Amino acid sequence: MAEVYFYHLQRQPLEKVLPQLLEKALERGWRCVVQAAPERIDALDQLLWTYDDASFLPHGTARDPDPAAQPILLTDGAANPNGAQVRFLLDDSPLEGAGDYERVVLIFDGADPDHVDKARENWRAAQRAGHAVSYWQQGEDGRWGRR
Repeated sequence: MAEVYFYHLQRQPLEKVLPQLLEKALERGWRCVVQAAPERIDALDQLLWTYDDASFLPHGTARDPDPAAQPILLTDGAANPNGAQVRFLLDDSPLEGAGDYERVVLIFDGADPDHVDKARENWRAAQRAGHAVSYWQQGEDGRWGRR
C-alpha cells in the first residue's frame, strides 16, 4: 500500500509548492512522475527549468525521446515510464494505481470548491483501498504540517 499525501494549497500557489516537493523527493533518491492536465504540461516544463535563478530540476516530458531516463517526468497520462516511486497528481488527475508507488502526492487548490470536493472523494477512495492517507496544510509560518 502507498502513502497518499493530500496537500491543500491555501497560502502559496502550485508554482511555488511543486518545485519544493520535487526537490525533497529527489533528495531522497526517488524518481517522480507529475500528472497534470495536458494544457499545463508546457508551463510546468518551463517552471522546473526557471523556478530558481540558482537551480533547476532535471526533468522531461512524456513527449521526449527517452522518458525512461528522466528523474522527473511530466505527463498527462497514467503510465509510469521512468519507474517513479512517487506520483504527483495535479488538476484533478485521477487517483488510480496508487499501490504501484511508495507515495502519491495529490495537490489541490483550496480556493476551488470543485477541487476540494474531488480531493475529499479521493481521500475516501484511498482509505477504502487501504492506503495510509495524510492531510498537509501550511501554517502561518509557511511550513507544511500534517493535520
